[in-house]
Amino acid sequence: MSNTLHHALARGAAELEGITPQPRRDAELLLLRIVERDRVFLLTHPDTQLTAEQQAQYDEWLRRRAVHEPIQYILGEQEFFGLTFAVTPDVLIPRPETEHLVEAVLEHVPHDRPLRIVDVGTGSGAIAVSLTHALPHAQVTALDISEAALAVARRNAEANGVAERMRFLKSDLLATVAGELFDAVVSNPPYVAEVDRESLESQVRDYEPSVALFGGPSGFDVYERLIPQAHEALKAGGWLLMEMGMGQRNALSQLLSGWDSVSFVDDLQRIPRVACARRKA
Repeated sequence: MSNTLHHALARGAAELEGITPQPRRDAELLLLRIVERDRVFLLTHPDTQLTAEQQAQYDEWLRRRAVHEPIQYILGEQEFFGLTFAVTPDVLIPRPETEHLVEAVLEHVPHDRPLRIVDVGTGSGAIAVSLTHALPHAQVTALDISEAALAVARRNAEANGVAERMRFLKSDLLATVAGELFDAVVSNPPYVAEVDRESLESQVRDYEPSVALFGGPSGFDVYERLIPQAHEALKAGGWLLMEMGMGQRNALSQLLSGWDSVSFVDDLQRIPRVACARRKA
Protein backbone atom coordinates (compact mmCIF):
# COMPACT_ATOMS: atom_id res chain seq x y z
CA MET A 1 0.00 0.00 0.00
CA SER A 2 1.31 3.43 -0.92
CA ASN A 3 2.28 5.62 2.01
CA THR A 4 2.47 8.94 0.15
CA LEU A 5 0.82 12.08 1.48
CA HIS A 6 -1.55 12.04 -1.48
CA HIS A 7 -2.79 8.53 -0.80
CA ALA A 8 -2.91 9.03 2.95
CA LEU A 9 -5.11 12.10 2.57
CA ALA A 10 -7.43 10.39 0.11
CA ARG A 11 -7.76 7.35 2.36
CA GLY A 12 -8.32 9.46 5.46
CA ALA A 13 -11.02 11.53 3.80
CA ALA A 14 -12.72 8.34 2.59
CA GLU A 15 -12.67 6.84 6.09
CA LEU A 16 -14.33 9.93 7.56
CA GLU A 17 -16.84 10.38 4.72
CA GLY A 18 -20.38 10.44 6.08
CA ILE A 19 -19.08 10.53 9.66
CA THR A 20 -17.78 14.07 10.10
CA PRO A 21 -19.16 17.23 8.45
CA GLN A 22 -15.85 18.04 6.73
CA PRO A 23 -14.03 14.75 6.18
CA ARG A 24 -11.30 16.03 3.87
CA ARG A 25 -10.54 19.03 6.07
CA ASP A 26 -10.31 16.81 9.15
CA ALA A 27 -8.09 14.28 7.42
CA GLU A 28 -5.85 17.07 6.17
CA LEU A 29 -5.51 18.76 9.57
CA LEU A 30 -4.52 15.47 11.19
CA LEU A 31 -2.07 14.63 8.44
CA LEU A 32 -0.41 18.05 8.51
CA ARG A 33 0.15 17.77 12.26
CA ILE A 34 1.66 14.30 11.81
CA VAL A 35 4.21 15.45 9.25
CA GLU A 36 4.67 18.90 10.85
CA ARG A 37 4.23 20.68 7.53
CA ASP A 38 1.85 23.28 6.12
CA ARG A 39 -0.78 22.93 3.42
CA VAL A 40 1.52 24.32 0.73
CA PHE A 41 3.93 21.45 1.34
CA LEU A 42 1.08 18.96 1.09
CA LEU A 43 0.04 20.40 -2.28
CA THR A 44 3.56 20.66 -3.69
CA HIS A 45 5.02 17.40 -2.35
CA PRO A 46 2.17 14.87 -2.66
CA ASP A 47 4.57 11.95 -3.21
CA THR A 48 6.38 12.41 0.12
CA GLN A 49 6.36 9.10 1.98
CA LEU A 50 5.06 8.71 5.51
CA THR A 51 7.25 6.73 7.91
CA ALA A 52 5.76 3.65 9.56
CA GLU A 53 5.46 5.59 12.82
CA GLN A 54 3.70 8.48 11.10
CA GLN A 55 1.29 6.12 9.40
CA ALA A 56 0.47 4.39 12.68
CA GLN A 57 -0.16 7.72 14.39
CA TYR A 58 -2.36 8.90 11.52
CA ASP A 59 -4.39 5.69 11.63
CA GLU A 60 -4.91 6.10 15.38
CA TRP A 61 -6.04 9.71 15.02
CA LEU A 62 -8.42 8.79 12.21
CA ARG A 63 -9.96 6.12 14.44
CA ARG A 64 -10.50 8.67 17.19
CA ARG A 65 -12.06 11.18 14.82
CA ALA A 66 -14.28 8.46 13.32
CA VAL A 67 -15.98 8.02 16.70
CA HIS A 68 -16.62 11.80 16.82
CA GLU A 69 -13.86 12.80 19.22
CA PRO A 70 -13.36 16.54 18.60
CA ILE A 71 -10.37 17.25 16.43
CA GLN A 72 -9.26 19.90 18.94
CA TYR A 73 -8.82 17.23 21.61
CA ILE A 74 -6.90 15.01 19.21
CA LEU A 75 -4.56 17.85 18.23
CA GLY A 76 -4.55 19.29 21.73
CA GLU A 77 -5.11 22.92 20.79
CA GLN A 78 -7.50 25.54 19.44
CA GLU A 79 -7.05 29.07 18.13
CA PHE A 80 -9.03 31.81 19.89
CA PHE A 81 -8.85 35.59 19.57
CA GLY A 82 -5.54 35.36 17.71
CA LEU A 83 -3.89 33.18 20.37
CA THR A 84 -3.25 29.45 20.63
CA PHE A 85 -4.75 27.54 23.54
CA ALA A 86 -4.07 24.05 24.77
CA VAL A 87 -7.28 22.08 25.25
CA THR A 88 -7.98 18.78 26.94
CA PRO A 89 -11.20 16.89 27.70
CA ASP A 90 -11.19 18.72 31.06
CA VAL A 91 -12.19 21.99 29.37
CA LEU A 92 -14.74 23.27 26.91
CA ILE A 93 -13.33 23.89 23.43
CA PRO A 94 -13.16 27.67 22.82
CA ARG A 95 -15.56 28.70 20.08
CA PRO A 96 -15.60 31.66 17.70
CA GLU A 97 -18.91 32.85 19.16
CA THR A 98 -17.20 33.45 22.49
CA GLU A 99 -14.91 35.99 20.86
CA HIS A 100 -17.96 38.30 20.87
CA LEU A 101 -17.83 38.20 24.67
CA VAL A 102 -14.16 39.23 24.71
CA GLU A 103 -14.89 42.02 22.24
CA ALA A 104 -17.80 43.25 24.36
CA VAL A 105 -15.59 43.42 27.45
CA LEU A 106 -12.98 45.40 25.54
CA GLU A 107 -15.66 47.83 24.39
CA HIS A 108 -16.98 48.42 27.91
CA VAL A 109 -13.85 48.81 30.04
CA PRO A 110 -11.10 51.45 29.87
CA HIS A 111 -7.76 50.38 28.42
CA ASP A 112 -5.56 53.08 29.95
CA ARG A 113 -5.86 52.46 33.68
CA PRO A 114 -5.58 49.57 36.16
CA LEU A 115 -8.49 47.15 36.12
CA ARG A 116 -9.58 44.16 38.16
CA ILE A 117 -11.46 41.57 36.11
CA VAL A 118 -12.74 38.16 37.17
CA ASP A 119 -13.61 35.35 34.74
CA VAL A 120 -16.09 32.91 36.28
CA GLY A 121 -15.80 29.33 34.99
CA THR A 122 -12.58 29.98 33.11
CA GLY A 123 -12.11 26.50 31.62
CA SER A 124 -9.13 26.68 29.25
CA GLY A 125 -8.61 30.30 30.25
CA ALA A 126 -9.43 31.48 26.74
CA ILE A 127 -11.44 34.50 27.88
CA ALA A 128 -9.22 35.42 30.83
CA VAL A 129 -5.94 35.05 28.94
CA SER A 130 -7.25 36.94 25.91
CA LEU A 131 -8.38 39.83 28.10
CA THR A 132 -5.10 39.94 30.00
CA HIS A 133 -3.23 39.93 26.69
CA ALA A 134 -5.37 42.77 25.28
CA LEU A 135 -5.44 44.93 28.44
CA PRO A 136 -1.89 45.67 29.62
CA HIS A 137 -3.05 47.34 32.85
CA ALA A 138 -5.48 44.59 33.90
CA GLN A 139 -5.13 42.10 36.72
CA VAL A 140 -7.34 39.11 35.91
CA THR A 141 -8.62 36.43 38.26
CA ALA A 142 -9.63 33.12 36.67
CA LEU A 143 -12.07 30.99 38.68
CA ASP A 144 -13.20 27.43 38.09
CA ILE A 145 -14.66 24.65 40.19
CA SER A 146 -12.36 22.17 38.40
CA GLU A 147 -8.71 21.89 39.45
CA ALA A 148 -7.98 20.13 36.16
CA ALA A 149 -9.41 23.05 34.19
CA LEU A 150 -7.38 25.53 36.24
CA ALA A 151 -4.22 23.59 35.41
CA VAL A 152 -4.98 23.97 31.70
CA ALA A 153 -5.72 27.68 32.14
CA ARG A 154 -2.41 28.23 33.98
CA ARG A 155 -0.57 26.47 31.19
CA ASN A 156 -2.21 28.72 28.62
CA ALA A 157 -1.44 31.87 30.59
CA GLU A 158 2.22 30.89 30.75
CA ALA A 159 2.36 29.96 27.06
CA ASN A 160 0.87 33.33 26.08
CA GLY A 161 3.10 35.36 28.39
CA VAL A 162 0.50 36.81 30.77
CA ALA A 163 0.69 34.58 33.84
CA GLU A 164 2.34 37.27 35.99
CA ARG A 165 -0.85 39.39 35.83
CA MET A 166 -3.23 36.52 36.56
CA ARG A 167 -4.29 34.34 39.44
CA PHE A 168 -6.12 31.04 39.32
CA LEU A 169 -8.47 30.02 42.12
CA LYS A 170 -10.75 27.05 42.67
CA SER A 171 -14.21 28.43 43.28
CA ASP A 172 -17.90 27.69 43.00
CA LEU A 173 -18.83 30.77 40.98
CA LEU A 174 -17.58 33.81 42.99
CA ALA A 175 -17.48 32.19 46.43
CA THR A 176 -13.69 32.20 46.82
CA VAL A 177 -13.40 35.94 46.11
CA ALA A 178 -16.37 37.00 48.24
CA GLY A 179 -15.66 40.46 49.64
CA GLU A 180 -13.41 41.52 46.78
CA LEU A 181 -14.49 44.16 44.27
CA PHE A 182 -13.96 44.09 40.49
CA ASP A 183 -14.40 46.42 37.55
CA ALA A 184 -15.87 43.61 35.44
CA VAL A 185 -17.29 40.15 36.00
CA VAL A 186 -17.11 38.02 32.86
CA SER A 187 -18.45 34.53 32.26
CA ASN A 188 -19.30 31.94 29.66
CA PRO A 189 -21.44 29.84 32.01
CA PRO A 190 -23.07 26.50 31.30
CA TYR A 191 -26.40 27.47 29.74
CA VAL A 192 -27.67 24.44 27.79
CA ALA A 193 -30.91 23.07 29.24
CA GLU A 194 -30.82 19.42 30.27
CA VAL A 195 -33.83 18.75 28.06
CA ASP A 196 -31.71 19.72 25.07
CA ARG A 197 -28.91 17.24 25.85
CA GLU A 198 -29.83 14.77 23.12
CA SER A 199 -30.08 17.49 20.49
CA LEU A 200 -26.38 18.32 20.80
CA GLU A 201 -23.86 16.91 18.35
CA SER A 202 -22.27 13.72 19.68
CA GLN A 203 -18.81 15.31 19.58
CA VAL A 204 -20.08 17.91 22.05
CA ARG A 205 -22.42 15.79 24.18
CA ASP A 206 -20.13 12.78 24.53
CA TYR A 207 -16.73 14.45 24.86
CA GLU A 208 -16.88 17.97 26.29
CA PRO A 209 -17.31 18.33 30.09
CA SER A 210 -20.96 18.31 31.13
CA VAL A 211 -20.28 20.71 34.00
CA ALA A 212 -19.29 23.35 31.42
CA LEU A 213 -22.30 22.74 29.17
CA PHE A 214 -25.48 22.15 31.13
CA GLY A 215 -27.20 24.76 33.29
CA GLY A 216 -29.91 22.64 34.88
CA PRO A 217 -33.42 21.81 33.63
CA SER A 218 -34.01 25.23 32.02
CA GLY A 219 -30.40 26.26 31.42
CA PHE A 220 -30.68 29.18 33.86
CA ASP A 221 -29.42 27.61 37.10
CA VAL A 222 -26.01 29.29 36.93
CA TYR A 223 -27.36 32.65 35.75
CA GLU A 224 -29.77 32.74 38.68
CA ARG A 225 -26.88 32.28 41.12
CA LEU A 226 -24.23 34.28 39.26
CA ILE A 227 -26.14 37.50 38.63
CA PRO A 228 -26.75 38.39 42.31
CA GLN A 229 -23.22 37.29 43.24
CA ALA A 230 -21.80 39.50 40.47
CA HIS A 231 -23.81 42.45 41.78
CA GLU A 232 -22.08 42.08 45.13
CA ALA A 233 -18.64 41.63 43.52
CA LEU A 234 -18.76 44.67 41.24
CA LYS A 235 -17.69 48.21 42.01
CA ALA A 236 -20.36 50.85 41.44
CA GLY A 237 -20.60 51.27 37.68
CA GLY A 238 -18.86 47.96 37.04
CA TRP A 239 -19.89 45.64 34.23
CA LEU A 240 -21.28 42.11 34.11
CA LEU A 241 -20.86 40.44 30.71
CA MET A 242 -22.05 36.90 30.03
CA GLU A 243 -22.36 34.60 27.05
CA MET A 244 -25.87 33.33 26.44
CA GLY A 245 -27.72 30.80 24.32
CA MET A 246 -30.38 31.08 21.66
CA GLY A 247 -33.79 32.08 22.99
CA GLN A 248 -32.54 33.25 26.39
CA ARG A 249 -32.75 37.01 25.89
CA ASN A 250 -36.17 37.62 27.45
CA ALA A 251 -35.48 35.56 30.56
CA LEU A 252 -32.09 37.19 31.06
CA SER A 253 -33.67 40.61 30.67
CA GLN A 254 -35.91 39.75 33.61
CA LEU A 255 -33.00 38.52 35.71
CA LEU A 256 -31.14 41.77 34.97
CA SER A 257 -34.11 44.05 35.61
CA GLY A 258 -32.40 45.80 38.53
CA TRP A 259 -29.29 46.71 36.52
CA ASP A 260 -28.42 49.73 34.38
CA SER A 261 -27.55 49.83 30.68
CA VAL A 262 -28.74 46.29 29.89
CA SER A 263 -27.98 45.40 26.29
CA PHE A 264 -27.33 42.37 24.11
CA VAL A 265 -24.73 41.70 21.44
CA ASP A 266 -25.66 39.57 18.43
CA ASP A 267 -23.30 37.07 16.84
CA LEU A 268 -22.70 36.89 13.09
CA GLN A 269 -25.94 34.92 12.66
CA ARG A 270 -27.86 37.70 14.44
CA ILE A 271 -28.47 35.51 17.49
CA PRO A 272 -28.16 37.36 20.83
CA ARG A 273 -24.89 35.99 22.20
CA VAL A 274 -23.70 38.35 24.95
CA ALA A 275 -25.62 39.99 27.79
CA CYS A 276 -24.16 43.24 29.13
CA ALA A 277 -25.32 44.98 32.32
CA ARG A 278 -23.90 47.70 34.55
CA ARG A 279 -24.18 47.88 38.30
CA LYS A 280 -25.87 51.14 39.25
CA ALA A 281 -23.38 53.80 40.31
